[in-house]
Amino acid sequence: MKILILLWLFFMSFTACAEYRVYQYYVTPVDYSNVSNLPQKPSITTTVPTIVTTSLDPVSYLAYHGGNSSINIQLLRSWMCPGFTSEKRYCDSPYKQIIKFKSSTESKEGPK
Repeated sequence: MKILILLWLFFMSFTACAEYRVYQYYVTPVDYSNVSNLPQKPSITTTVPTIVTTSLDPVSYLAYHGGNSSINIQLLRSWMCPGFTSEKRYCDSPYKQIIKFKSSTESKEGPK
């Protein structure tokens, strides 16, 4: 009986699925023009507002890039990417897939 259970667990492990969450942020540098008496300005990773797509959650992304003293982030959207995740580009957002689908159906039907 134990062997059957072990065999069942062994074969069920092949059906496991992986997925990861992707986050998209609007990243802006902190404005230091109105701040005085700073001993040292933190290193700024970006000088212009940027849209960033990453798999780091908001807390981890902010901590990795210097915290609130270096950058401001605003979460734009997040989505799940199913499947094998090793050495793989992030999957497209569902919003982008909807836009592609809409544009392909409109081109088939013609302008309204």
